[in-house]
Amino acid sequence: MGYVTTKDGVEIFFKDWGPKDAQPIVFHHGWPLSSDDWDTQMLYFLGQGFRVVASDRRGHGLSAQVSEGHDMDHYAADVSAVVEHLDLKNAVHIGHSTGGGQVARYVAKFGVPQGRVAKAVLVAAVPPIMLKTEAYPGGLPIEVFDGFRAALAANRAQFYIDVASGPFYGFNRDGAKVSQGVIDNWWRQGMVGSAKAHYEGIKAFSETDQTEDLKAMTVPTLVLQGDDDQIVPHANASALQAKLLPDATLKVYPGLPHGMLTTHADIVNPDILAFIKG
Repeated sequence: MGYVTTKDGVEIFFKDWGPKDAQPIVFHHGWPLSSDDWDTQMLYFLGQGFRVVASDRRGHGLSAQVSEGHDMDHYAADVSAVVEHLDLKNAVHIGHSTGGGQVARYVAKFGVPQGRVAKAVLVAAVPPIMLKTEAYPGGLPIEVFDGFRAALAANRAQFYIDVASGPFYGFNRDGAKVSQGVIDNWWRQGMVGSAKAHYEGIKAFSETDQTEDLKAMTVPTLVLQGDDDQIVPHANASALQAKLLPDATLKVYPGLPHGMLTTHADIVNPDILAFIKG
């Protein structure tokens, strides 16, 4: 574990576990979480012999709570700072939700041009764009994201409880196996981060058009999503990603939620492992 300082002077926290000569897997967390959200995956892939790396996005987790730079360009540049600091090559980049957007921008802008990326995995990821636009009429209206901002500004702590205990993990569905520990851990990760970073991050994950990023991801890319994702509707996300990516493999899981990496790690982790080894 350690910190790297970016070109604009921001301290980014990262974890780096496992043999340094093993193939690296780099994990990119969702909003408003931290690298801790990847505990299950990091331990699993560490056990499979990989080097596992995860960083906290600026303003999130243990990274610096800076005022500026809460956008995909800075997110990707911050990842590149970690990757270059550790000199990671032949890496697999795995991103969940907002982290999927971060992967797309990093791989397109840094990873492919520098020849550092072997494969990528997008899990319930936000690209090409969550917002309803003329190009993507199936997106969500701006009022949805304005609602997020209003709820965060009014009572961030309660908003995070509501998200984690409801739609994020599908705990609001009949028959769902609810875990209070998972809810509490989501809330804990969120509250460690900066309210300003999270507020401005809503614009980053909802309004950034990443069509060109996806087209530039020339490495083999696995696209995974549950069809009961209540946070990022799969018809406007994974289905479109698979069409825009040059080399995509799409798998949609019936009935699984947005947070399936946590609730169904026993299903998703082996699928990711098979793709990496394939």
